[in-house]
Amino acid sequence: MADSNVGQKIWSMATVLMGFGVSKSDYLEQITFLLFLKMADEYSKPPYNRKIAIPASCVWETLRTKSGKELFDHYEHILKTLAEQSGTLQQIYTGAQNKVPDPAHLAKIVSMVDSENWSSMSSDVKGDIYEDLLEKIAADTKSGAGQYFTPRALINAMVKCIRPEPNKTVADPCTGSGGFLLYVKSYLERNFQLNSEQKKFLKFQTFKGWEIVQSTYRLCLMNLFLHNISDFDGTPPITRADSLIADPGDRFDYILTNPPFGKKSSMTFTNEQGEQEQEDLVYNRQDFWATTSNKQLNFVQHIHTLLKSRGRAAVVVPDNVLFEGGAGETVRKKLLETTDLHTILRLPTGIFYAQGVKANVIFFDNRVGMPSHQTKVVWIYDYRTGIHHTLKRNPLRESDLDDFVQCYNPENRHTRKETYSAQNPDGRWRRFTYDEIMARDKRSLDITWIKSGDNTDDYTLAELLDLIKEKSAAIATAVDNLEHLIGEVDE
Repeated sequence: MADSNVGQKIWSMATVLMGFGVSKSDYLEQITFLLFLKMADEYSKPPYNRKIAIPASCVWETLRTKSGKELFDHYEHILKTLAEQSGTLQQIYTGAQNKVPDPAHLAKIVSMVDSENWSSMSSDVKGDIYEDLLEKIAADTKSGAGQYFTPRALINAMVKCIRPEPNKTVADPCTGSGGFLLYVKSYLERNFQLNSEQKKFLKFQTFKGWEIVQSTYRLCLMNLFLHNISDFDGTPPITRADSLIADPGDRFDYILTNPPFGKKSSMTFTNEQGEQEQEDLVYNRQDFWATTSNKQLNFVQHIHTLLKSRGRAAVVVPDNVLFEGGAGETVRKKLLETTDLHTILRLPTGIFYAQGVKANVIFFDNRVGMPSHQTKVVWIYDYRTGIHHTLKRNPLRESDLDDFVQCYNPENRHTRKETYSAQNPDGRWRRFTYDEIMARDKRSLDITWIKSGDNTDDYTLAELLDLIKEKSAAIATAVDNLEHLIGEVDE
């Protein structure tokens, strides 16, 4: 089968299993387990002849020769045994469970994976197949998988603006499926003629990430591995942990990330009555400017800590980070003083799998140890007012952000030119001085100036229905937040 058809074949099996109660995300996990094992088998043979520490009872050939209940039981033995190994093997298989409903379907999946020679495919082809599967699953809103999937068109624009260079380090403190790291790798390979040492650095030393959710962590490791980041052996580049818990000590040249949506961090515990309860999680860290349970504000502070003295960051944040008082005002003030917070991209709704989200991208360069405030001018690009996207019928495309990238002027952002003027009040690219921002209430960075809003006459009926769904989701979220606040007042 041609490489271009492999993804379709794998996905068709997912639709079959859905009829037997297997979710698409569970199916992708099983593919991950089997695919990793098959590739280990291929790389252990000529011409590679690599020594890979797969126990003899778990090698791929043992799956190939079994059927029925024997196959079913042996697959569960493999999952359990590999979880007890070390390195990437252990990280991939920790907590692994067989979610395939019966031996017949398991045999079909094994046969499907076995029919391809994965090692002969380029990392681009293997990676693209896996990325496509991740995107399809993220689009299935019922699975909730969209929480770890940032639109690739947005990631691409962010990477173009940051312009990473070889032999520099890149981190994502909430890695999700690894999209930011993969787009940095692709950018470096497209724009630089890397020598052998630079390629080695790119594979083993460039990237670092953290992911707290076990299933997402597993998918991320596999996604990076298929794109030739890391190897079968050694320490994985991603750590499964809550990255906010502590300063890891490492510092990075670039950080690109989309912290998880949801305003508050919380932890679940069992009370004296044996009931599950949640309480707000507050991180008391000496390196933070403000102590708060607001998850996004904590991530902004954490990212500032992780940056090298001249490091650069591009971070997706919800609107509340730009206007919230209290801890929010403190964080914004400190960010304006200690970094060059030079750019904000206002994003439209309808581009994230979590519906109704109003988000922005903030770009800032660290300036540790400077005597005066480091932000002189904040440039804002309004790609929200009058813009409407929907995930299915009008998704965000790379070309939609071309004008922003051009205005950002990655080659030399110090020679930017406004498109806003008295003659063009609807120009989307406008500058604001530090003094203008400091004079605003709560130092708010939530700034709009374009008067033309949404014109529903421009929507198709299908897009209007999608818009109604998004508005409904936003209202539901607002009601949940209000109920939470009322509960706190009552207490």
